[in-house]
Amino acid sequence: MEEELQLVAFTIDHEEFAVDILQVQEIEKIIHITRVPRSPNSLEGVINLRGEVIPVINLRKRLKLPLKANEDNNKIVIVKVNDLTVGIIVDGVSEVVRLKKDMIESSPGLVENIEVNYIKGVGKLGERLLILLDLPVILELDKQNDQTAYQEVHDGF
Repeated sequence: MEEELQLVAFTIDHEEFAVDILQVQEIEKIIHITRVPRSPNSLEGVINLRGEVIPVINLRKRLKLPLKANEDNNKIVIVKVNDLTVGIIVDGVSEVVRLKKDMIESSPGLVENIEVNYIKGVGKLGERLLILLDLPVILELDKQNDQTAYQEVHDGF
């Protein structure tokens, strides 16, 4: 039997992206995000989710996509990567999909305007293309600038 990946698909700027379902803890509606002074540019702020302070990343900024204000139908996808729980803002969550490994093109050069290191590959699902994001790389922090800020935010100061 051919190995399949189970992915959570979501949209940002009319493009479809996906991450491994095992990294996704939950999906929330946009709730109040508290800004954090002197935080990294892509850190939108923090949310209080059932008593846990969670940093929230603006994936548009991180992927260098056109910026726009958060809207009511945006979602926050709560992910856990390397023991760090983070929320990522997306335009909307589409579905959970199963994708056979042979349907994934590993050449990230197919996608323009997004840093190639952020992309694991491009999945072909019928006529659709899903950009598979490498969350550990996207959430990797600039050791000199962002590490302390993210850690302080995540640890609740």
